[in-house]
Amino acid sequence: MAASVTFEKNTFGKRLRTMLHVDFRRMFTMPLLYIMVGSCLVMPILILVMTTMMDGSVTVNPQTGVETVIEGFDNVWQIIGSVSSAGMAMSMDMTAMCNINLLYFIVSVLVCIFVAQDFRSGYAKNLFTTRARKSEYIISKTLVCFVGGALMILAFFVGSLLGGAIAGLPFDMVGFDAGSVILCLVCKVLLMAVFVALFLLWSVIARQKLWLSLVGSMCTGMLLFMMIPMLTPLDAGVAQVLGCGLGGVLFSVGLGVISSNVLGKGGLA
Repeated sequence: MAASVTFEKNTFGKRLRTMLHVDFRRMFTMPLLYIMVGSCLVMPILILVMTTMMDGSVTVNPQTGVETVIEGFDNVWQIIGSVSSAGMAMSMDMTAMCNINLLYFIVSVLVCIFVAQDFRSGYAKNLFTTRARKSEYIISKTLVCFVGGALMILAFFVGSLLGGAIAGLPFDMVGFDAGSVILCLVCKVLLMAVFVALFLLWSVIARQKLWLSLVGSMCTGMLLFMMIPMLTPLDAGVAQVLGCGLGGVLFSVGLGVISSNVLGKGGLA
């Protein structure tokens, strides 16, 4: 009696799990990830120490004679964010610009390089012609790059605490508490999904052209940059967490659909 042969159905869930397994393995074996996470750890230490050393020093423009007083951080938490009332002011001083929000631009390097390598090596073309669909590719890249961005934010936060201790800055909390700081950090992590989805769209548009994906990501990211302090204040509450989470999901789904359609048009080279 002949034995019956059954073939296991290759469902969407199984294909996505396989794709995630491959992408996570590639991500965590990339030296670039550890370089960027390490840089995010060291960056706030250098910023806090250097600005504290230069605080109060005066520079003079030799042409106009105008004096400029360099102001450092008043406390550690300024490098993480500002309270909601101060965030509305949209100040453009050094303490408002040299903070954790810069990571939303830095993560574009990770996303663009990660995707560009797929098209340059021919991995993407082989992947789509053998076993994966474009929607699964976009979902996997979004989740994996989101995790990479979240690790960078956590590394910056740890570096900020270390830098503040080294620089001797106060950890006083005025207008917020430790719970609000945690919620602020959660908001910043959730908001990373918005930027990852945007950078991923530019990456699939540019494909092999890494310079184009980086330029497009930086330019469009600037349009959202000024909204970050308002969405992720130090005195964040549940409403901000829900707002950032909902925004992350909507942007990931909406831009993910567009990215899948872009992949479906034209060649994969």
